[in-house]
Amino acid sequence: MNTKIMEDYKRYVVSTYNRFPVVMVKGQGCLVWDLEGKEYLDLVAGVAVNSLGHAHPCVVDALNSQAPELIHTSNLYYTIPQVELAKKISNASFGGKVFFANSGAEANEAAIKLARRFGKANRGSTSGNGRYEIITMTNSFHGRTMATLTATGQEKIQKDFDPLVPGFRYVEFNNISAVEEAINENTCAVLVEPIQGEGGVNIPADDYLQELRKLCDTHHLLLMLDEVQTGIARTGLMFAYQHYNIVPDVMTLAKGLGGGLPIGAMVVSEKMADMLPPGSHASTFGATPLVCSAAIAVIDYILERNICSHVQQMGEYFIAKLQGLSLKYPAAIQNIRGKGLMIGMALKINGTDVVNECLSNGLLINCTAGDVLRFLPPLIITREEIDRAVDILDGVLKKN
Repeated sequence: MNTKIMEDYKRYVVSTYNRFPVVMVKGQGCLVWDLEGKEYLDLVAGVAVNSLGHAHPCVVDALNSQAPELIHTSNLYYTIPQVELAKKISNASFGGKVFFANSGAEANEAAIKLARRFGKANRGSTSGNGRYEIITMTNSFHGRTMATLTATGQEKIQKDFDPLVPGFRYVEFNNISAVEEAINENTCAVLVEPIQGEGGVNIPADDYLQELRKLCDTHHLLLMLDEVQTGIARTGLMFAYQHYNIVPDVMTLAKGLGGGLPIGAMVVSEKMADMLPPGSHASTFGATPLVCSAAIAVIDYILERNICSHVQQMGEYFIAKLQGLSLKYPAAIQNIRGKGLMIGMALKINGTDVVNECLSNGLLINCTAGDVLRFLPPLIITREEIDRAVDILDGVLKKN
């Protein structure tokens, strides 16, 4: 049966993914099962999407409650779940307004368009011409639409899609001087991930975002934080910017927000929200009642159960266990880095081989940036599940 399904994929689905040779059919909590009944401990969580794990009761109940009432209606009308979700996001962050989309890439598209309109309006600037350039970072990742792959500071993501969208400049991540040197009369915004995810779980210096905030204030630029991967308690606080005692002008969210349902959001400070008036941007499927109900359930569960504290505790425990492996296998492991349950293990050996061996042993992990194992487990993971994961990884590293 597995072979037949894989053959049908090759026949009917565009091959934009290198898929592992398993067919997943069921999930519960931090576990998934394939078509043949094999169990896996999932530390990928749909690439940080399944924030409360698989089939969490609060998400399932929200869907079952909303689906018989109203699944979708046009954004030409008001719906209760959408405004309730916007209110919860605003109250949990910096009091801004929210534009809803379907993904992180779409949320970043909205942020890019808002920045362009802000620049053209020359708000707060004495520049004679409308500003349009956005500074982003090398090794960043912001999506795969034309604008967001251009914003992404990785040539491998941009390869063969030129000519790219004009108006982006790339500088080294965690280098304030490089940002300052790149600012010119055309600059309107800085777009940055608080922690680079696809780039290898790269964590900046403690004062990096604070210095970026100061630079943006000095030069009347928007500071836009891509929290698609770091947001929704992933780093141990509801949003990663909260670790650094700053407030952005724009923040984008997706991944963990819907608990497995497709949703993206751009949160913009109230004073800048008029940059996108009626008719300037839209999303047909953005924030349907069904998806919003799931996202409301996710946020409520995280806040009511103090999941941020749990993430901090489990993150510290997980990192300590991985550091133990680092001491045990110095020839294989370069370093461990992370914040909350967004953790990277930089390797000195082939990461793909480790991922494949772990898969064979019932553990789902991910390798990014060539040689960094990335751990993005559901936020509800337990010590026992972390121990199980580390034991499997220990066995795999022992062979390499």
